[in-house]
Amino acid sequence: MTDEFETRPEPARPSCQLHLAGWILVAAALVLGLQAWRTTNFGLFDEKAEPRAIVARGDLAADEQSTIELFAQSSGSVVHVSTEEQVVRRNFFSYDILNVPAGQGSGFLWSADGYVVTNYHLAGKASRRIVRLADGQSYEGYYVGGDDTHDLAVLKINPVGLDLEAIPIGTSSDLLVGQKVFAIGNPFGLDQTLTTGIISGLDRTITSVARTLIHGVIQTDAAINPGNSGGPLLDSAGRLIGINTAIYSPSGASAGIGFAVPVDTINRIVPQIIASGSAERAGLGVVMVPDHLVRRSGIDGVVIGSVRKGSAAERAGLRGLDPARNVMDVILSIDGRAVRLQDDLRRIFAEKQVGEEVVLELEREGRRLRVPVRLQDVR
Repeated sequence: MTDEFETRPEPARPSCQLHLAGWILVAAALVLGLQAWRTTNFGLFDEKAEPRAIVARGDLAADEQSTIELFAQSSGSVVHVSTEEQVVRRNFFSYDILNVPAGQGSGFLWSADGYVVTNYHLAGKASRRIVRLADGQSYEGYYVGGDDTHDLAVLKINPVGLDLEAIPIGTSSDLLVGQKVFAIGNPFGLDQTLTTGIISGLDRTITSVARTLIHGVIQTDAAINPGNSGGPLLDSAGRLIGINTAIYSPSGASAGIGFAVPVDTINRIVPQIIASGSAERAGLGVVMVPDHLVRRSGIDGVVIGSVRKGSAAERAGLRGLDPARNVMDVILSIDGRAVRLQDDLRRIFAEKQVGEEVVLELEREGRRLRVPVRLQDVR
């Protein structure tokens, strides 16, 4: 009779299983050992390792030397522009007015007496502007004025005790597609950044912050990123040929399509801003009928809606729309250049000076007229 609490011995395991497990362990050890031997056998470390000998490169290529010289000569005229705007914060007892960072971009020295040119969309609406020179020193930038229709603004810093070098001015009317160009600016806050490219296209059109069109714009594939706005676009002689203003990019970073307002426009408008705080705008002194209404009526040209009292148009005898009599003046051309839309008119006037005489071709009551008009300031 067996005691129910009696402990029975477990059955013994077959000795062949133990032998198999042992052989597996031995094989694994051999494999690992072989791999270690292969790794170290060809010499993983060398106690005699020394720095490689330097290979002489010779002289820099001619185009490299010219680019280096261009940057050395021009970079001192490029500045960093940062802006602040005022915000009102309310607490339990009162209101606090604070200046908070609004944006940053670039600019360039227009003259040795402290005038700085940048973009209107950067500096035009800010409550404070700070200009940092190439030497790293920062100065208050006082707002002189701007022209939102061409995205240009002028600041001034106190030039006393400063050795300021204005950027050399070139021309844009004689530019050719394929010319080398150089952009210097502060993309993403990285001061004094140089990028290179070519002129990819000419006579482009972009929209200004005033929602008007800027014509004659330069297109370039030189990398232009946020922070480059307001910086100079230079030709291979280091002369200013444009101000970097906009990019076309799905991502917001450079996609190889940048735009610069041409220097001929800058050189016409900036002196006006410095002289009076704003840019002259040559025109007739009239109000136009909206283009879509004109097109709906089947008229090909720009219709004068009304003529302002004492304007250049009134002195020249131009007439506004009289719906009761169905009488109107339709502008067909100016100085022989066809006019179909109001933007055609603005484009022509943007190239003219206040006081300059132009010849309008009109249609009035079925007759063609040629009327000389001396343009006035319509700002």
